[in-house]
Amino acid sequence: MRERGRRTRGVVAVVAAAVLGVAGCDAVGGDSAAPSESAKPSPKPTPLWDRSPGSVAAVGDSITRAFDACDVLSDCPEASWATGASPEVDSLAVRLLGREGAARRSWNYAVTGARMADLPGQMAQAVRREPQLVTVMVGANDACRRTTSAMTPVSAFRADFEDSLRSLRKALPKAQVFVASVPNLKRLWSEGRGSPMGKQVWKLGICPSMLGDADALDAAATLRRNTVQQRVEDYNKVLEKVCAEDERCRYDGGAVYDYRFGTGQLSRWDYFHPSVNGQARLAEIAYRTVTAKKPLT
Repeated sequence: MRERGRRTRGVVAVVAAAVLGVAGCDAVGGDSAAPSESAKPSPKPTPLWDRSPGSVAAVGDSITRAFDACDVLSDCPEASWATGASPEVDSLAVRLLGREGAARRSWNYAVTGARMADLPGQMAQAVRREPQLVTVMVGANDACRRTTSAMTPVSAFRADFEDSLRSLRKALPKAQVFVASVPNLKRLWSEGRGSPMGKQVWKLGICPSMLGDADALDAAATLRRNTVQQRVEDYNKVLEKVCAEDERCRYDGGAVYDYRFGTGQLSRWDYFHPSVNGQARLAEIAYRTVTAKKPLT
């Protein structure tokens, strides 16, 4: 009995030592998981939208070329809201990259008179620079035709915009896109029609579908202007919806369309295109959209 008791106590001691040994392994790590208080936090996922991109390329039409902002019937790219160097404008590129950075890492491929059909070609030029952000402002010329029947169909407008984004995505999958809404052309007509000089310049062919016969207020003229305005709104719906389908695209939420351009924000030569002051307002809208924590709605 005494011998059996000694053997029993020995077995208990071995089992106890084994249990303590396992507990000891847990305390110092061993093969088990470390205690929660010493675990490293999981890294935060990289956000899809970079609020401080390192380079900017601009595509679009005469607004992005700052047409009539500095002199009559001429481009003034240094005053461009997107990439200009003018301190009076403080362009999007300057705000994002600084003045020296903007000079080296921003490019303007917009063309005065361009329509949405021209955007795929401009985008092909832009992607060669491998920009981190591409700005798009186009559509006014699609509505500004000789007649309302000559305006770009909404379906064609959409197809060319989608084609442009596809080509960008194929070349630069992570490039970001800022899309500005088409301005309120009817409001620009309303603001500028009080200027005799502006109306004379309009007769040279600036947006005839909206600005032609500027003083006419009859039913036909009203219908014509309303038709143009509706087309602009349809274009903006396309820009918004197509952009929303791309996780690295931001639409301005209609901010350019809604902006109430006054005579101080319009060219003193044509009272239609943005002045230097108007270009600065566009730069503000773009910067606010690009740097927002969430997309504007």
